[in-house]
Amino acid sequence: MSSDPSDPFEAAEPPPDIAEALASSRGRRGGFGAPLLYVPTIGSTSDVAARLAAGGAPEGTTVVAEAQTAGRGRLGRTWFSPQGAGLYVSVVIRPDAPRRAGIGRTAGAGPGLPAVLTLAAGVALAEAIRETTGLAAEIKWPNDLVFERRKLAGILAEASAQGAELDYVILGVGVNIRPVTYPPDVAQRATSIEAELGRAIDRGVLLAKALENLSACREALRRGEVAGVLERWRRLSPSAVGARVEWRTPGGAVRGRTAGLDADGALLVDRDGRVERVVAGEVIWT
Repeated sequence: MSSDPSDPFEAAEPPPDIAEALASSRGRRGGFGAPLLYVPTIGSTSDVAARLAAGGAPEGTTVVAEAQTAGRGRLGRTWFSPQGAGLYVSVVIRPDAPRRAGIGRTAGAGPGLPAVLTLAAGVALAEAIRETTGLAAEIKWPNDLVFERRKLAGILAEASAQGAELDYVILGVGVNIRPVTYPPDVAQRATSIEAELGRAIDRGVLLAKALENLSACREALRRGEVAGVLERWRRLSPSAVGARVEWRTPGGAVRGRTAGLDADGALLVDRDGRVERVVAGEVIWT
């Protein structure tokens, strides 16, 4: 039982599909998914992972839930996480050099760890969906996976720092697996893997492959191969070039067409021949 009375949970043995897939992939996942804490229902897997990280849990510690009552996405939004309909997963990431890891982006210095982890997780998850299900999932900057412009999954990296030093990052992932009735505010823009395929998938195999791919991406980042990860991201994100977008600035709404991703992980947008970098906030894809 959790020691935090505000969000108690009871850990349980993973169901057979998850346990078997993790067992068969143990040698390919590095430390990701080991240890793994499985809970049937929790407020937020990321909150649990953060408590474990604050207590010294190693990189790769993973929390998986069947349902979340307080799942969240970017910009304070709720992530709809009904029972048995998706994969709700959070993973602990530790910086290799806390004083140099960085939390944000600085132009020309490369993306900070939370930013590049969001992009790397998108690559890992999109490739895992393609490899294990055959569905051609695509990435939409900065943290969504989509199929025919409808959302399949979301990724949220949340950093914790001690002063100027990055302590850890919690990488939260929500994947829509099975068809459900979505809330009215997301029903027109959300979908699920099984709804698009018209058949069931093995979520345990998908989870294991996503953790395996994430481990490989993490090792690539350790070797300084950020450019290679970003190039894979570009190939999986056709909307990053030529799509109409709108975003808010202090001076009001601004519109343009996407023009790719720069070396810092920022979205490039062409505004009538002038290219601007978008590094944060909400981008509306029109």
